[in-house]
Amino acid sequence: MESLAKQKRELNKLNKRLRRQVGQAIADYNMIQDGDKVMVCLSGGKDSYTLLDILMNLQKHAPIDFELIAVNLDQKQPGFPEHILPEYLTSIDVPFHIIEKDTYSIVKEVVPEGKTTCGICSRLRRGSLYGYARQNGITKIALGHHRDDIIETAFLNMFYGSKIKAMPPKLLSDDKTNILIRPLAYSREADIERYAQWKNFPIIPCNLCGSQENMQRQVIKEMLQGWEKQQPGRLENIFRSLQNISPSQLADNELFNFKDLELQRLNPSSEQDVNYDESQYPPLARA
Repeated sequence: MESLAKQKRELNKLNKRLRRQVGQAIADYNMIQDGDKVMVCLSGGKDSYTLLDILMNLQKHAPIDFELIAVNLDQKQPGFPEHILPEYLTSIDVPFHIIEKDTYSIVKEVVPEGKTTCGICSRLRRGSLYGYARQNGITKIALGHHRDDIIETAFLNMFYGSKIKAMPPKLLSDDKTNILIRPLAYSREADIERYAQWKNFPIIPCNLCGSQENMQRQVIKEMLQGWEKQQPGRLENIFRSLQNISPSQLADNELFNFKDLELQRLNPSSEQDVNYDESQYPPLARA
């Protein structure tokens, strides 16, 4: 069993690692600028609690001034403990707002029993949050998606959508009226989970989709966790590959002009061809 002193050292390292990763992601993608009003979307889960906590800490030490407001969408799910978030946010002295909108009933009415609800639920939730941001001078909307979410989304889109697409760390909405940021983009889910346990955040489970164990995302998650167990560091390599894309080595005609490729060979009399040594390139073996 870990000694108390060792546990404190490890948790201190974890705190510093998450702060460093969030700070680096913000810097790399210019997520937050001086004078920004940042809306942290708080669901009651470990990710958004951790995001708010780290951003509040960075706000105190950042060389720029920015506002934070925590916003929760109360979707009127049966049994949702409405008192938890207001009590917690009041205790940490952060401005907050609760949007009350019954999207739960819409989801249950539209989605057949047993089918995944996340798609329509997220669209309805996004619409409400976007609207609030526009009406209240919000310049950045901060979401709690982490590195593992981004990787899982990439594989979901490949396996089920025939697209190489993930979640960008920073995104301009389709109508160009909101900017979304994901400051936890460099952070591992395992680190966030441990941090949330250490901080003893009052977690609120999602009864709408959290119980759908056979969702496609859960299948992808288990696959990736298996890969990471077989070869630690594999997920980090996958994430870095999303930052290191070579369009000319893929097959998308929209990203690279394959059709108009032309030879740019030097003249036969050039030094390159004069010094050509055929022995360096042996003929291919015959079948």
